[in-house]
Amino acid sequence: MKPNEPPDPANDTLAGQLLVAMPGIGDPRFDRSVIYLCGHSDDGAMGLIVNKPVDDITFPELLEQLGIEGNTGREIRVLFGGPVETGRGFVLHSTDYNVTGSTLQVSDDIGLTATLEILEQIAHGDGPEKSLLALGYAGWAPGQLEEEILSNGWLHCTPSPELLFGALDDTKWERALSEMGIDPAQLSGDAGRA
Repeated sequence: MKPNEPPDPANDTLAGQLLVAMPGIGDPRFDRSVIYLCGHSDDGAMGLIVNKPVDDITFPELLEQLGIEGNTGREIRVLFGGPVETGRGFVLHSTDYNVTGSTLQVSDDIGLTATLEILEQIAHGDGPEKSLLALGYAGWAPGQLEEEILSNGWLHCTPSPELLFGALDDTKWERALSEMGIDPAQLSGDAGRA
């Protein structure tokens, strides 16, 4: 697959890649979003926004709401993962944590787990070394993501661990573009083809 070309669903996948919203994405929920794609196939795509913190709840408050005791002081960020199922939590994490049947291995370095068990283990000082918690997710119907890429809605790239798990959420969009060699000031929201 060539850089930022839409994948051929029969052969390629963008799972494990970052989607970076282009100016003019057309949906304010995704403005300046950086999304880690957890799944992508001919059935559609699913990803988590990794640069938009949730302002109204912290990790300790969430643990309390869920009735999970213990907090070793380890704070993981709670992010707005996307507009679908916003009451559901997903932990994106390093692969030093894996529960057979519960953890989806997205790439060699990244897993996804959506159980209370992982939150309990993090609260007790165990669990993965690197993690973030997303409430909700972004989803695409079959072929929808490919069309959005062709319409100049998204760029995609391989994430660095620092970009994915780093705490500077307000600069992730610019840093993702910089890692692709793109100056954000030079971007246009207009679609076009040569």
